[in-house]
Amino acid sequence: MMDALLAAGQRLAEALRAENEALAALDLPRAAGLATAKMQAADAFAAAFATTRKVGARAEGAQRTSASDLTVRLQQLGEENRRLLERAIAIQSRVIETIAGAALPRSGSGAYGAAGRPAAPRQAPAIAMATRA
Repeated sequence: MMDALLAAGQRLAEALRAENEALAALDLPRAAGLATAKMQAADAFAAAFATTRKVGARAEGAQRTSASDLTVRLQQLGEENRRLLERAIAIQSRVIETIAGAALPRSGSGAYGAAGRPAAPRQAPAIAMATRA
């Protein structure tokens, strides 16, 4: 039982490490592609933990040391993952705000039209964006 839990924990740690590496490099398409693997690893770890708990298995000896080390590693990777995800979300929000702001029509051009009336504001051109990973 403990071997299955430790293996699932290692798989989760590797998934977190890979996603953290992509997020640290701001390779958001790669990070998004790793999300499924991370979720699957988290689900497998949760299932292994529930099974281990249900049967009352306990880590002894070398397994106890491995489990303790893995716990610390998962906690550190999880905290780093949270921090990097928050950073990526903030950066994406700024990019979207910048693009949206650039697409907004400017208020009044300061020009005058016929009969001295203010000229009608120009409509912003339509913008389409596409990205490929």
